[in-house]
Amino acid sequence: MTGLIILTLIAIALLAGLVVVYNMLVGKRQMVRNGWADIDVQLKRRANLIPSLMETVKGYAAHERQLFQEVTEKRSQAQQAGDDARARGAAESALSQPIGRLMAVAEAYPDLKASENFRQLQDELSDTENKIEMARRFYNGAVRELNTLVESFPASLVAGVFGFRQATFFEVETSDRAVPEVGFGDGR
Repeated sequence: MTGLIILTLIAIALLAGLVVVYNMLVGKRQMVRNGWADIDVQLKRRANLIPSLMETVKGYAAHERQLFQEVTEKRSQAQQAGDDARARGAAESALSQPIGRLMAVAEAYPDLKASENFRQLQDELSDTENKIEMARRFYNGAVRELNTLVESFPASLVAGVFGFRQATFFEVETSDRAVPEVGFGDGR
């Protein structure tokens, strides 16, 4: 009789441990999803600001058609990348380069820099870039915590049984960290 009680208590303790680990995994997965949603919101905000910024700059820099076309193409690719963190990160990284060049082109036009509309758009884009960076950090922290738990024992046993997988970090490519190069065909 005592042996049965001990086995029952051990089974209850193991079941409780399983429930605790499962709930921790669910919580970490939700943090990753929440982090991705935050990134997605800020990336959509940036994508919505880009056309307004481009229209404002176009009036001052009509000879930069190739840059405007590149920004438009990269924006479209970023929007089509979906929820795959690796693909979306690469597409957003590719978009950051022409946006940086667009901002550098704008700096070459004093009248444009003085435009209240342009300054407001520039401030909003800068604020959005900061929010994207904060959202990336939150997301990557949540991914790190989930991945650590998925790989840790005994959580790895529970994760395997219930289909919890490691998430992908949202990484910025090294090329995004470089200062954009701007060339002016008319000697400016």
